[in-house]
Amino acid sequence: MFEKLNQLIPIGNFIRNKSIQNFLFLAVIQSSNVLISIISMPLLIQSIGVDQFGLVNLALSVIILLNIWVGFGYNLSAPREVAINQKDKEALSHLVSNVFSAKLLLATFAALAIFIGIFGFNLFEDYQWILIFSLLLLFSEATLPLWFFQGMEKMKLVSIANIFSKLLFLMGIVLFIHRPEQSLWVNFLMGFFGLGINLFLLGYIHSLMDIRFYRPEFAAIWISLKDNVLLFFSNLASHISINGGLIILSFFSAAETLGMYSLAERVIMVLRLFPALIIQAIFPNAAKLYKEDPPSFYKFLKRVYVRVVLVGAVISLGTYAAAPWIIQVLSRSNLADSVMYLQLLAAVPFLACLNVAHILLLLVADLKSLLFRASWMMCLYMVLVSAFLTANYGGMGLCLGILSTEIIVFLICLVLLYRHNPKLIHGFYS
Repeated sequence: MFEKLNQLIPIGNFIRNKSIQNFLFLAVIQSSNVLISIISMPLLIQSIGVDQFGLVNLALSVIILLNIWVGFGYNLSAPREVAINQKDKEALSHLVSNVFSAKLLLATFAALAIFIGIFGFNLFEDYQWILIFSLLLLFSEATLPLWFFQGMEKMKLVSIANIFSKLLFLMGIVLFIHRPEQSLWVNFLMGFFGLGINLFLLGYIHSLMDIRFYRPEFAAIWISLKDNVLLFFSNLASHISINGGLIILSFFSAAETLGMYSLAERVIMVLRLFPALIIQAIFPNAAKLYKEDPPSFYKFLKRVYVRVVLVGAVISLGTYAAAPWIIQVLSRSNLADSVMYLQLLAAVPFLACLNVAHILLLLVADLKSLLFRASWMMCLYMVLVSAFLTANYGGMGLCLGILSTEIIVFLICLVLLYRHNPKLIHGFYS
């Protein structure tokens, strides 16, 4: 039976495909992060209380924003460079050394800015020490070699290491976090275990993959930072566009509405990871194909795009149909407004999948300026339209604003590509 099935569907070849492996391991990383977050939430609330839990998450939100600075677009540009130089150990060694050096410098500047803000201007008054102890997460982000393994298309080890790091963090909560005054150690533990695992991965890269670590070449680092400025601002704009809805709603709605909406939003944000994971997974292979064999690249992208859009449609339809059950399971109650918000937002994964091809075309062709323009046009549209709709229609208006943003960014990318590089559009759509 299995042999017949394998003849019809070459499962072995399917699993061995490096782009598919990249996607699966990236999905494992993201799903483990979400799962550990869900498991740790009730443990922390019980140990440190709701108030301290809120402050811990507030500090974490500051760190996440600063991590966009630490990443500085390298998470998009570095995998491409690694993929192109996979077989050149010397070039890889210089690339790895400079990227890690740059990210460590950026993390140091971010940490200094926090210290100046706290001790110089008395900012973050309610959670200053929690934020100080959270700074280790900046260096955990700086040393995370996910981009390297992604470019090398060898994601198995880094995905296992990520799960191990999160399990150690969960164990740390159970063993060491028992009272409200211990709340400042929560994010510290996450950063401590993350940094420890990352140092192990760096040792593996050096010892077993024969990648040398050189002194930082500041001229090369400065050039790479200048090259990545637009990617950094693009990431910042995307972060605001995707995660800014709840902040906008907080200006116009009561706490109860915020709770109802945030429950639906969390579900959608997890599902919206699917197109992002696809882009990260196939980007290295797509970049190599685009450089070496453009016709094969377009054929590859078309095949991937059709499948991604179909899966996105299934995800959206399934979410719409299962919305009442999903909300019931997560909240243990029948929250009609949350169900309505989830059903409205259910189309987001499908609409996001529609733009996968355009984003990949921008990335493989290294069109940073167009990606920058598209991201900030999307961000500006989302903030203005969502604020207007939310002010007039509450949570439902915000859902409509987010849906329209996904449609608008598809059109923005299409128009920008057609006007500035029509060959890419003709190559893909012909």
